[in-house]
Amino acid sequence: MKSSGDCQRIKRVEGLAGTLPVPGDKSISHRAVLLGSISHGISRVRNFLRSQDCLSTMRCMKALGVEIIEPNGSTLEIGGVGLHGLKEPQDVLNVSNSGTTIRLLSGLLAGQEFHAVLTGDDSIRRRPMLRVVGPLREMGAKIFGREDGRFAPLSIMGSDLNPSSYTLPVASAQVKSALLLAGLYTTGETVVKEPAPTRDHTERMLRCMGKEVKSSDGNIAIRGGGELSPLDLEVPGDISSAAFFLVSGLVCPDSQVTIRGVGVNPTRTGIIDVLSEMGGNISVANERAEGGEPVADLQVESSELRGIDIHGGMIPRVIDELPVIAVAATQAKGKTVVRDAQELRVKETDRIRASVEELSKLGAKIEESDDGFSVEGPTELRGAKCHSHDDHRIAMALAVAGLVAEGETNITNADCVDVSFPNFFETLTNLAR
Repeated sequence: MKSSGDCQRIKRVEGLAGTLPVPGDKSISHRAVLLGSISHGISRVRNFLRSQDCLSTMRCMKALGVEIIEPNGSTLEIGGVGLHGLKEPQDVLNVSNSGTTIRLLSGLLAGQEFHAVLTGDDSIRRRPMLRVVGPLREMGAKIFGREDGRFAPLSIMGSDLNPSSYTLPVASAQVKSALLLAGLYTTGETVVKEPAPTRDHTERMLRCMGKEVKSSDGNIAIRGGGELSPLDLEVPGDISSAAFFLVSGLVCPDSQVTIRGVGVNPTRTGIIDVLSEMGGNISVANERAEGGEPVADLQVESSELRGIDIHGGMIPRVIDELPVIAVAATQAKGKTVVRDAQELRVKETDRIRASVEELSKLGAKIEESDDGFSVEGPTELRGAKCHSHDDHRIAMALAVAGLVAEGETNITNADCVDVSFPNFFETLTNLAR
């Protein structure tokens, strides 16, 4: 595997072998910075993911007056200022490419006593924001933006918020978390009702910080006020990053790979469930808990896969992994069908279209539908020139496909992997035989 500028060249491998960690969980790293900043005291966060997205969150919190010290490359010491200690920023807050940052910060800033403006890159300014702006406005938030708040930049005039009960029309951990953060600044109980379970890192972290968060039958409730205790947290490895090595270990011949210290939060382990249902040989070992989050080592071996249907309540649990699941499906016997995944169309790119376009270049028998895709397998892939669509998960999924494709696969704009996994290609190279 070689790189030339931002073009990455991938060749077929004889197999993969080795043990590796994966970077700290991106979702948890974001939340540790945000919640640590409004805690009362100094939070210590180890194995923080220094990806572009998480660094965007850190820059924004520093601009809001929070002191964050980095004693080494993966540890943060966050000087929490309390719920009401943030300061009005002197400039626009730029989240770059991070959807998590702009949506969660919208909830946090809605209840402050000052004005702030949030913007980001071209991709962020195309992503839908009304799904979070609308329910925040129902709580009394004063938020303005392009096309009446449908798109960033967002101008937020902090105001007194009212508790609310809101039913999410689409399962979204980002919107849920934004509303829970806003709920901290009310004088009553805020309830978020979700149609399907989504990742619950915000709720777990708040509980670790001494905040009562009730969860029952899809209803998540939080009361405003009080203080948050500081964090002392070891961020687990990101299972969404591990997913690329799980699939690689399954589809590449004569492979045995162990991934250490991966977060196995039940709201995130859909990738293990899906790949296991496809016939994947994946074992979970050395289970333990870190900062309220379950952690384990994952072991994977080459396997004969079969096609399955993926839809309904499973989709929120695998939404970020669907591009690499499509790669697994190209090597599975039979048909794999993904439905109910419209949310893929409003990620960093339209991931349904991007997955279909790029895997088709490699010879995959894949077809697009309104809410997903279908794949016929197994298929002998062949190397081709592909484009990442400036999307880290598309770039990494194409790299996995390149491992089993005849010839050489070239991925342009591959440096976008830095959004979540800065050393991805180096890690992949070290495993290859």
